[in-house]
Amino acid sequence: MAVQKITNGSEVILKVDGWLDTQSSPELEKAVAGLDGGVEALVLDLEKLEYISSAGLRQIVAAHKKMSGKLTLRNVQPDIMNVLSMAGFDKKLHIEA
Repeated sequence: MAVQKITNGSEVILKVDGWLDTQSSPELEKAVAGLDGGVEALVLDLEKLEYISSAGLRQIVAAHKKMSGKLTLRNVQPDIMNVLSMAGFDKKLHIEA
């Protein structure tokens, strides 16, 4: 998995590519932990995310908490959206399919 960080003023976009699972979730955790206090909005661009496990879902919850709800999931692919929906994330998070 790779995480690319793009800063756009007070918004940060993290493009997640590959598999977000037990082995790779620490990479996303590190990227989110490294955000400074000036970040007002976080976007996780999941266009190239191929797979997400429960460890990946935990990192999304952690990012949501860190950003006090100012988190958007963008470009969510249908297979990933199915997992998010089964976990109930579609009711709690701002998702732009």
